[in-house]
Amino acid sequence: MPDFDYDLFVIGAGSGGVRAARMAAALGVKVAVAEDLYLGGTCVNVGCVPKKLYVYGSHFSEDFHDAAGYGWDVRGSTFDWATLRDNKKTEIERLNGIYKNLLVNSSAEIINGRASIAGPHTVLINERQVSAERILVATGSWPFIPAFDGSEYVLNSNQIFDLPELPKRLIVVGGGYIAVEFAGIFNGLGADTRLLYRRDLFLRGFDQDVRKFVAEEVTKKGVTLSFNTDVSRIEKLESGELKVYLNTGEITVADIVLYATGRQANTDGLGLEEAGVIKQKNGAIEVNEHFRTNVPSIYALGDVIGRIQLTPVALAEGMNLVRHLYQDESTVLDYNTIPTAVFCQPSIGTVGLTEEQARKQYASVDIYLSNFKPMKHTLSGNQERCLMKMIVDRETDKVLGVHMVGSEAGEIIQGIAVAMKAGATKTVFDQTIGIHPTSAEEFVTMREPVSPKNT
Repeated sequence: MPDFDYDLFVIGAGSGGVRAARMAAALGVKVAVAEDLYLGGTCVNVGCVPKKLYVYGSHFSEDFHDAAGYGWDVRGSTFDWATLRDNKKTEIERLNGIYKNLLVNSSAEIINGRASIAGPHTVLINERQVSAERILVATGSWPFIPAFDGSEYVLNSNQIFDLPELPKRLIVVGGGYIAVEFAGIFNGLGADTRLLYRRDLFLRGFDQDVRKFVAEEVTKKGVTLSFNTDVSRIEKLESGELKVYLNTGEITVADIVLYATGRQANTDGLGLEEAGVIKQKNGAIEVNEHFRTNVPSIYALGDVIGRIQLTPVALAEGMNLVRHLYQDESTVLDYNTIPTAVFCQPSIGTVGLTEEQARKQYASVDIYLSNFKPMKHTLSGNQERCLMKMIVDRETDKVLGVHMVGSEAGEIIQGIAVAMKAGATKTVFDQTIGIHPTSAEEFVTMREPVSPKNT
C-alpha cells in the first residue's frame, strides 16, 4: 500500500470538519486539520453563536418595557454597545480554545494555514506538500454581495459583529433569515432600522402564513420593511454617512448598510478545478450520498456542498462520513424532517413541510392554525402575538409539518421534531396531555382544522 503522511487531511476547521476529524482520530486514524482563519468556523465566530448572543442582548429593551406591567420600574436603563461586543469576543475566544482542545485531545494535528489540493492525494499547505489517503473539504460558505456602484461601502454579515460604534441608522438588504435576524437585533439595540428586499415578501421558502405573520410582527416592533425595493447605488459622504439611492427613486442616508444577500460555497483557491473535482453551477461541490466527489479520494461536506446550510446538519454529515469510511456503516443521511429556527423577533421554529409543499405532494391536507396573544402579554401591554400551525395528511393522519412564530419557538419545535421523526399522527398529538399554562400546549389542543383551507 502507498505510504501517506496522513490517512485523512481535513481542509477547514468548522463544525463539520472538526467533528469528522475528532471522530476519525479517536478511531486511530492519522488526521490533520488545516485552518487559515478561525477554529469553529462560521457558526462559532461570525454566525449562530455571536448572533444568538446579540439577539439576547437586543431583547432586553423589550423586556424592560414589558416589566412595567408587572410592577417593575426600570426607567433610566442604558445600553453600552462596547460591553456587549467585547463580552461576545471573550466568549468566542473561549469557544475557540475549546475547539482547539477537542482536536488536540483527539490526537488530530492542527495546521495553521491556507491549504489547497495539488492532486488526488496531495495537499499544499504553508509552501510544503503533504500526502493523504483521503482529503476532506469542509471550508463552509462566505457572504455574497452583488456588484454595484458603491458596493465597497457596505458590510457583510461577517463584518457586522465588531463595529466600533452602534449605528444610529442601519439599512439591511436581503430577505433571508440572516437579514431578518439582524434587522431585529439592531432595532432592539436602538438603531433606526430599515430592511429592503427586492421581492414582495421576505423569507422565501418558509410557510406563507409564517412569512405574512412575521412581517406584521416585525413591523409592530419598529423595523421599517420596504419590499420590492433594492439599492441602485451608494455614495459615501464626507461625514462618513452613506447616501443610498433606491430603485424606487427614493434617496436616503444611513450610517451602515448591511448586505445579507446569501452565502456561496467557499471554494476559491482550493485547487478543485485543477484536481478535476466537479462543482455545481452555484459553486457548491458535487458529492454523492456518502459525500464523495467524482475524484474517489476527495470528499466534501457542510455548507460547501450546498445542501442544508445548518450547523447540526454539518455535524451529522461529519459523523455519517466517518462511520462510512472507518466503521463500515453504509447508512445514508436522512435530510427529511430537519427542524430549524430563525432568531428574528418574535422567533420562528419550523419542521417538516410548508402548507404549499404539502398541497403539492398530498391529495388532501388539513390545516390547524392558532393565532393568539401569549399569557405573558396580558399584563405586559406588549402587542406581540403567537402563531402556531400544523399540517396533516387527511388520509393517514400523519403530521407533515409544524410551524411556530413566538417566544422560544426553536425550543418548542425541537421537541415536536422528535415526535415527527417518530411518525406521530394528529391523533397522537390530540391524546397528549398539555402543560398548562404554556403556549406550547396549543399544539396538543388544536381540534378543528381551519376553513376553507381544509380541502
